Amino acid sequence: MPAETPLNRIALHQLGFRPFFLCGSVFAVISVMLWLAMTGYNSNPLAVTALPPVIWHAHEMIYGYAMAVIAGFLLTAVRNWTGVPTLHGTPLMLLVLVWLLARLMPFVAHPLALPAMVLLDLSFNIALCLAVLHPIIKAKQGKSIGVWIKLLFLMLSNLLFYLGLLNLLGNGIQLGLYSGLYLIISLMLLIGRRVIPMFIEKGVDYPVSLSNRRWLDLSSMVLMLVFVVAEVFLRLSVLAALSAGLLFLLHAVRMAGWHTAGIWKKPLLWILYLAYGWITLGFALTAAAYAFGFDPKLAVHAFAYGGIGLMTCGMMARVALGHTGRDIAKPPAVLPWVFAGLFGGSVARIILPMIMPDSYAAWITSSQVLWVLAFALFISAYAPMLVQTRIDGRSG
Repeated sequence: MPAETPLNRIALHQLGFRPFFLCGSVFAVISVMLWLAMTGYNSNPLAVTALPPVIWHAHEMIYGYAMAVIAGFLLTAVRNWTGVPTLHGTPLMLLVLVWLLARLMPFVAHPLALPAMVLLDLSFNIALCLAVLHPIIKAKQGKSIGVWIKLLFLMLSNLLFYLGLLNLLGNGIQLGLYSGLYLIISLMLLIGRRVIPMFIEKGVDYPVSLSNRRWLDLSSMVLMLVFVVAEVFLRLSVLAALSAGLLFLLHAVRMAGWHTAGIWKKPLLWILYLAYGWITLGFALTAAAYAFGFDPKLAVHAFAYGGIGLMTCGMMARVALGHTGRDIAKPPAVLPWVFAGLFGGSVARIILPMIMPDSYAAWITSSQVLWVLAFALFISAYAPMLVQTRIDGRSG
């Protein structure tokens, strides 16, 4: 059993998943509502002041929302992996505060707002890296270092973004956004490869044995590196498209090996499986953008809305149940509607524009509304769990 985190009277202070999942899900609602207002009116009445609205939306969904969920997940999971307590109490809440202040800075009408955002956001990245690294080193758990390296590269990608925003690096904004997106996808593929087959084996109502193929693990990891370098840094379109097509095939093979009929009766299983499917489709759409002239934004949103959106919500739903002492086999009754809303929004954002492009604006608005409604339902069910102590009386 992992070392116990000292019991704190305030439940929100006890483990990283509590404040970061709560803040991340609330930010998911507020940020997309703001984005809906910005895109729904030509005058942009809610335009951010510190950076262009389109850039703000892309950056904040990656380094704001997704990073909050990643922080909550890793500060909780690393404690389980290593048996060493992670941030809790005042240090944890200070880390949350730094994240929150960085999210507010784009709306501050002051010439120092942008430098303040840079300082706060990168300080959050650095502090999170140190907080995750400490228990890994203390426990001498080298097998977890790969996850930490991805977190470190995410910090460097955010640095590239800000160097571009400050006009210190010509292509920094694009480098920072796309490398950050693909690093998060890579992190989710790594963690998904570890946990999804295990969750399926333990979650279905009958014996099943799923395995990961070593050749598939190695080849997909190497191809992912080739894809990111070719797509983001070298701009080698042919190589990027080829590697994306191969990644689609490899992950489709992996998904076929993980499939068993029982997952469709368990929302906490099918949401992760579908999220992995959107990521897999993202690689196919990336290749299709080169080969057939598809809109590259479709691939980006297959990764971001479908992959990251569904995966993060599914992981938050599962982790919060387990770490508040609840039965993961009995999730809240509203949860299938949350997941259905996110999946429907993904279809509206990615699939329907390909079928009926004349209604593109309507599909975008529909996807935004469904995202907001889904996360609002999630908050209604999970906020009480996150702010109250465990139902079994334990710390955490």
